[in-house]
Amino acid sequence: MQGETDLKTILKALTPTRNKGEYVFCTVSGEKEINSDDILGSFREAEGLTVILKRSVADSYGLPYNGIFSWITLNVHSSLDAVGLTAAVSKALAEENISCNMVAANYHDHIFVPLKDAERAMKVLRQLSK
Repeated sequence: MQGETDLKTILKALTPTRNKGEYVFCTVSGEKEINSDDILGSFREAEGLTVILKRSVADSYGLPYNGIFSWITLNVHSSLDAVGLTAAVSKALAEENISCNMVAANYHDHIFVPLKDAERAMKVLRQLSK
């Protein structure tokens, strides 16, 4: 099923949801094996494999991290070909001095914001969809 490509339609249907938990970004190299069921997301970089994990999982593996994040899902089914969603969301959050790390998946976009800013980010995203 093809996702929505019209930015105005996407923004009206954002329906942000804050997922429970605390999340972190860690980098692991080949010698450190992480159970794939524990990994929320990953991306291979020259420096190693970046993984997004629940904070408690990272702690159980003894992995270092910088920052603790809240995970927000945009429940609109946006297309990977849609133009402007990342820009609109990051601009709205930046105007409120909220850092965001966007992750696109096949059906939804996901935003990781500092834990301390999660409620403000939800307010900004709800306002953006009006």
